Amino acid sequence: MQKDVGEAALALLAQVDTPEALRQLEADRLPEVAQAVRDYLVASVSRTGGHLAAGLGVVELTVALHYVFNTPEDRLVWDVGHQAYPHKILTGRRERMLTLRQKDGLSGFLRRDESEYDAFGAGHSSTSISAALGMAVAARAQGLERQHIAVIGDGALSAGMAFEALNHAGAIDSDLLVILNDNDMSISRPVGAVSNYLARVLSSRFYNRMREGSKQVLERLPGMKDLAHRWEEHMKGMFMPGTLFEELGFTYIGPIDGHDLPLLVSTLENMREMHGPRFLHVVTQKGRGYAPAEGDPCVYHGVTPFNLSTGKMDKSAGGKTFTSVFSDWICDLGGQDSRVMAITPAMCEGSGLVEFARRFPERYHDVGIAEQHAVTFAAGLACEGVKPVVAIYSTFLQRAYDQLVHDVALQNLDVTFAVDRAGEVGADGATHAGMFDLSYARCVPNMAVLAPADEAECRALLQTAWEHPGPALVRYPRGAGMGVLPGQGLDTLPWGRGEIRRQGADIAILSFGTLLDRALALGDALGASVANMRFVKPLDEALVRELAQGHRFLVTIEENVVAGGAGAAVSEYLAAAGIDVPLLHFGLPDRYIEQATQAEQLAEAGLGVEQMLEAVRAHLPPGLAQAAG
Repeated sequence: MQKDVGEAALALLAQVDTPEALRQLEADRLPEVAQAVRDYLVASVSRTGGHLAAGLGVVELTVALHYVFNTPEDRLVWDVGHQAYPHKILTGRRERMLTLRQKDGLSGFLRRDESEYDAFGAGHSSTSISAALGMAVAARAQGLERQHIAVIGDGALSAGMAFEALNHAGAIDSDLLVILNDNDMSISRPVGAVSNYLARVLSSRFYNRMREGSKQVLERLPGMKDLAHRWEEHMKGMFMPGTLFEELGFTYIGPIDGHDLPLLVSTLENMREMHGPRFLHVVTQKGRGYAPAEGDPCVYHGVTPFNLSTGKMDKSAGGKTFTSVFSDWICDLGGQDSRVMAITPAMCEGSGLVEFARRFPERYHDVGIAEQHAVTFAAGLACEGVKPVVAIYSTFLQRAYDQLVHDVALQNLDVTFAVDRAGEVGADGATHAGMFDLSYARCVPNMAVLAPADEAECRALLQTAWEHPGPALVRYPRGAGMGVLPGQGLDTLPWGRGEIRRQGADIAILSFGTLLDRALALGDALGASVANMRFVKPLDEALVRELAQGHRFLVTIEENVVAGGAGAAVSEYLAAAGIDVPLLHFGLPDRYIEQATQAEQLAEAGLGVEQMLEAVRAHLPPGLAQAAG
């Protein structure tokens, strides 16, 4: 790291390895600290990959927050965690940054069990204000004096949950500071020196004492209080963009330059002395200080390891990803059927909708980080004869479960859900793992659930689901699959039907989804039949009955929690049909699996071929055990 960061910068970072040490510096040294943090951040992420551009944008803000506030006693709550890498560097974790997002290494997000400075764990967005508000109310109930700061990005502020929290905070006059990191589409354009001057004035003790004192005096004068209030709001509204937040009960300051450290420090010091709900609007540049990230902050939001000098990223040698299969399919479908509309909750690139958005902009809708709205918006489209496709990660669909149940399934509306990142997701860890979708979708009436085994089947089942006249969910994992490349057509597969992929004796393996390659390897080792089930709901009951009656032991395999999943569907059917056959379920365990490679995570879940082979042999009746041994 010395070559990439510099000896002096490393020495300075070693000197300020904790916020307590940082606060011992003179304020004029803070720009040096910020530059050292920025250099270290770029150098370390270039080796590990991870989230880069957002963190580069909040370096100065992070330095200022830890300099002004008494963390960790003062509670600092970061939204999501994408922007928290500089926070990690300054809170005693700098030397572990090269383990970022690796097995047993630093999390790419925030974790309470990783550091006392991580006040709240977060991998999903828009939770910071609610969490910080809860902490503030708890502190007040316990008679504790501390600061509570929530740092939220402008994208995360698009979620309804954030506004629910703002509404509550203003209503109860909580002692809370919300900092909006406005780093992309500014809610309002900063107005340079005038804006910065107003921020200094409006956050100063003199101004706020004068304002509060004037209110107390005017309250005693009949008819003057409302006039004075209207005058104050009118004058501020001429210059300030915070009318909405003021109406919610917040004292609004900003927008200010988020890279001006003296301004940040003085404003935060002033706001620290204020009480009640406060809102600071900080404008930052995503990717600040690293030219490739400044030029394309979207690409450098999440990165693989890259060349520090050129910014060129390493590309894995994997095959065609399931996300790209979905992208090709929906673009081909869009070219043939004008009824299709694509919806995503702020995941255009991740969900594979970039090309569809370019080719069919009038039929593409990015609704922001608003999963609940995305699903009900799709339901409204379906009411009027449009054929919407909601492209969403499994872990994010969890956030719209009531809408899935109440607004789509209950009304049996024709909405197709393309559910990406189903199963384990590697370095993003437990917060982003798609562990539950088979369980939470299978129990919903009217909802069809499809689990393709490979890339070609993924394309065909997407088309099958789309042509189904009702709600249907197709789930597929992160990355590439078995390498079975799809064709170019819009062919479908028989509804609710699986297939036998290997004929064997005594043991039958029922595989749901993309672990089919492992199921086939297990079948080879056991001399077992292997079925590619394709449909979790409707379950191919005829195939299950055939396998149960023709074999003496059944095995189910899925990359979903065992509880309530596809294997549970098989057990429920067999019990209802009165078919008594020994059955062993393989799937994800009843615990969270932390970050690692996807292969390491599956091994930890006991889904390696040798692991499953050993488990099957341990559960076989004595006669079968000898035959399979």
